Amino acid sequence: MKNLYSVAFYNLENLFDTVNDSKVMDDDFTPGTQMDWSAARYSKKLNELGRIISQIGYKETNHPPVIIGVAEVENETVLKDLVSTKFLKSEGYGYIHFDSPDERGIDTALIYRKKYFKILYKEAITLLVYNEEGIRDYTRDILYVKGKLEDEIIHILINHWPSRREGTEITTPKRMAAALKNREIISKIKAENPLEKIIVMGDFNDNPTNESLKTLADTDFYNPMEMLLTKYSGSLNYQSTWNLFDQIIISNSFLQQYKNSFQFEKARIFNPKELKEHEGKFKGNPFRTYAGPHYLGGVSDHFPVFAVFSVKKNNTLNSEKSLA
Repeated sequence: MKNLYSVAFYNLENLFDTVNDSKVMDDDFTPGTQMDWSAARYSKKLNELGRIISQIGYKETNHPPVIIGVAEVENETVLKDLVSTKFLKSEGYGYIHFDSPDERGIDTALIYRKKYFKILYKEAITLLVYNEEGIRDYTRDILYVKGKLEDEIIHILINHWPSRREGTEITTPKRMAAALKNREIISKIKAENPLEKIIVMGDFNDNPTNESLKTLADTDFYNPMEMLLTKYSGSLNYQSTWNLFDQIIISNSFLQQYKNSFQFEKARIFNPKELKEHEGKFKGNPFRTYAGPHYLGGVSDHFPVFAVFSVKKNNTLNSEKSLA
């Protein structure tokens, strides 16, 4: 019997609560500011995100994703509120989160279905990067999680690499440093067992063709997202150009056919109509929550991405009527 599971990544575009935290730069996302973030807008975004997350990979697997890496979450509170929405509560999602040193106050996190994915280890791994003056750029940690899905061990690295805001060329060394840090972690994992199954996901702020991603994937990993970036599609659109910064990269051990009960099947961008701008010059782009200080009411400026895996085990997951 072959059971199918989806693993997703989603940049949630500034998922802040409405409470001012003096330790981070969240002032804009509080009531009465220029952006006028409110309880009503927060609740709307949470419910829309919950609805979308519950649909990712459903067509392919007949149930919601078992693992979702997320970026741009403020704290544990927003994750608790997210998994408590009516669309996710019944699925029994838990979450893993560590506060990172990011100056904006946005972190990476993992959401997972506790019934199916068992946590064995978790750690926030510091990413040290510096600007041209040698001053540290306080950015997101790399979230490392080791767990079991149907007794199959998986290692997961969730990333949100330094942005291109200051210019692509100037910031490239920071993303290269992030790639090398991931490779360092991967080397430690594989030192114990070269065939360990490893998933590296995130918003890399680089495309699959950029040198940082080539360094990360190297020869022992496969990046299925490389085939998904075209002139007409990606996970985000900037100045009328599609990019695929959101990616899920897998170790070659998922691709082995002989005596391999846990295999990669396919990868997709999740971009249904309700996630897109419906009209105007941005038609087809991700329908974002804000454009600068202007509230649009969308879900995120990124489309989520997901990968489908099969596990050859005698399990009842796909036969449960509650998931049909």
